[in-house]
Amino acid sequence: MHKMRLGKTNLEVNKNGFGALPIQRRDMADSVEILRTAYENGIDFYDTAHFYTDSEEKMGNAFEDIDRESIYLASKTAAETPEDFWSDLETSLESLKTDYLDLYQFHNISFVPKESDELFNAMLEAKDKGMVRHIGITTHKITHAHEAIDSGLYETLQYPFSYLSGDEEIELVEKCRQLDVGFIAMKAMGGGLIKNSKASFAFLNQFDNVLPIWGIQKLEELNEFLSYDDNTILTDELKADIEKDKKELGENFCRGCGYCMPCPEEINVSLCARMSLWIRRFPTEPNMDERTQEIMKKTLDCTQCYSCVDKCPYDLDIPQLLKENYEDYMNVLEGRTVI
Repeated sequence: MHKMRLGKTNLEVNKNGFGALPIQRRDMADSVEILRTAYENGIDFYDTAHFYTDSEEKMGNAFEDIDRESIYLASKTAAETPEDFWSDLETSLESLKTDYLDLYQFHNISFVPKESDELFNAMLEAKDKGMVRHIGITTHKITHAHEAIDSGLYETLQYPFSYLSGDEEIELVEKCRQLDVGFIAMKAMGGGLIKNSKASFAFLNQFDNVLPIWGIQKLEELNEFLSYDDNTILTDELKADIEKDKKELGENFCRGCGYCMPCPEEINVSLCARMSLWIRRFPTEPNMDERTQEIMKKTLDCTQCYSCVDKCPYDLDIPQLLKENYEDYMNVLEGRTVI
């Protein structure tokens, strides 16, 4: 796979990036094997976060004996105070077994740090000390994305982007190109709703300024992405598959980002609000077991307080989605609807 320039960072990275959130679900040995296999096959950009439980530790163990200059390590902090910022950064460096991060990103916090803010000055100080080489930001909110790249302070933007995205997101990618801001595509598989990795790869391969970070937790998944290359382009067949998916999912669907949570009634919103899609797109998974039934039953406790709606970056009517998904789930469970 060819290299691409990640905006004004001037980092030359393999256009296949590795998103390390899913490896927190695997044990240490499996995670190290997956990460080393990715490295041995040319992947050199690895994205993690302090928030991803032991993901950083696993990455640190996988790469402790390799040439540090041969890879690019990116992590994130959800800190909103300088004190928490320094604590997160020191923990990340220790877990990753490195003395610097190639990219450090503000992680979907409630505001966009500005040059006058103490929080951003802490980031600048970390950069001056050589602990951080480049500064980025991640968000699910389009308004925050524009605010960040318009500020001129950020070298990269990490934002959801896949073939389910619309014109607004494609315009954001183009704006990043014009401003020379590196665009890192998270949720390139639609938060797990996209099944066609080849179509996803081919779609993103059209954008030479976009670095997808594939969320990988199995060697089989890694090998799929490693099998694609510059010649993997959008054929008529793949375009038809994409249109079919977009029609099936529509626009009012939960992406599973989880930023609506926690729910005051302890409803697992990011699961329950898209259960209808899961049981149709992944029918072989055990979504009808007793545990899942209990999780879905909790949606009946929704008081329509709309705290989830206030936090949703996609402005979804979540109480209505919960109601529709529960009804659909029960219809399938009781045999009134066939998957």
